[in-house]
Amino acid sequence: MIKTLSKEEFLASLKSNKASQNSQEEILQATRSILTDVEENGDIAVRKYCEKFDGAAPSTFIVSDEERKAAWENVDPDLIDSLKKAAENIRSFHDKQLQQSRLMQAEAGIISGQLFRPIDRVGIYVPGGTATYPSSVLMNAIPAVLAGVKEVIMVTPVKDGGEIAPFLSVAADIAGVTTIYRVGGVQAIAALAYGTETIAAVDKIVGPGNAYVAAAKSLVFGDVGIDMIAGPSEVAVIADDSANPKYVAADLIAQAEHDTNARAFLLSTFQTLIEEVKKELANQLARLPRSEIASTSLKEKGAAVLVTSLDEAFEISNILAPEHLEVQTNDPLPYLSKIRHAGSVFLGHYTPEALGDYYAGPNHVLPTSGTAKFSSGLSVDDFVKKTTYLYYTKDALYDASQHVIRIAEAEQLDGHGKAVHIRFEEDN
Repeated sequence: MIKTLSKEEFLASLKSNKASQNSQEEILQATRSILTDVEENGDIAVRKYCEKFDGAAPSTFIVSDEERKAAWENVDPDLIDSLKKAAENIRSFHDKQLQQSRLMQAEAGIISGQLFRPIDRVGIYVPGGTATYPSSVLMNAIPAVLAGVKEVIMVTPVKDGGEIAPFLSVAADIAGVTTIYRVGGVQAIAALAYGTETIAAVDKIVGPGNAYVAAAKSLVFGDVGIDMIAGPSEVAVIADDSANPKYVAADLIAQAEHDTNARAFLLSTFQTLIEEVKKELANQLARLPRSEIASTSLKEKGAAVLVTSLDEAFEISNILAPEHLEVQTNDPLPYLSKIRHAGSVFLGHYTPEALGDYYAGPNHVLPTSGTAKFSSGLSVDDFVKKTTYLYYTKDALYDASQHVIRIAEAEQLDGHGKAVHIRFEEDN
């Protein structure tokens, strides 16, 4: 069951967990080997690793148009309706993030500005390990399509060389995915990064995966762009005496059922609530299909912390910088001003994290392991490049020339100063 820690014990445990997460040299070594093999041997290597890790290689990597069309007949119409409504919400939320190229200055012989241009080709990784995630298809592909990415390439693993889940294909169609390949794992990241005979290389790779996929993304960064290095998923729930222990327990379990490394934390000002939540956890876990996973996660990675005040709870939360932060109080909106570091925030008793995971609109691809202190969740901005431009007339350059030359001389980069000065030598 979830353990109760003091503030000091909890903060010490965060440092300990971070140290253990950084000890992954074996994963990196194994990942490097696969990346090199795929880079050098293309499809042959990809097939080899599909056979090794997934039981068999598919007869063909690409999911055909006929298969994608047929998938619609094998998905519950009600689920299709739910996916479409979720896509509408996600599209509406992310559409407001779009920015236009802009003129910054246009006066006295000077024009400067910024161009916004979409990335050409993007690869999205959709996990297929302990569960299958159509929501990840929507969250990764829709912002890319909105940004204007021409080709959105999806990769996802299949067992024994079989077919992808029909609802993944339907979600891909709803989101606007261009091409689907039934390849997963490190070999899929390598194929997207370097290209093979079948799979063309992309410019950026996004989407969550296991520790090996995360390691692969970190190693191919530079050859391609990536969104982030995702660690174990996590939630922190800040709750006062108005919180319903059933709701709190359910939200902790919803996070813990992802995998045994998921982290679920409760920060509360009331010992009574913590004890009631523990009882609810036991009751609800007994009826949960993935109870073994969730129980292990809560026991080994979870924690409840009794705090002296809500201010202290937010202080701890800002140190933690959780991927998901729930504020279960009667009047949560004023507490937004206390939140500095969090991937996504869920306010009130009727805004469970699951709402954001699947339906409401904000993206669920979020910074983990404290990286919310310096990074953000996936957005349209991840699929756009920003290029500045500059135009000076001769007179405008002359007015600036002495300043440029002085700074160049201070840096002992005489060529820089000369590049300005030479344009006026003809006038002397």
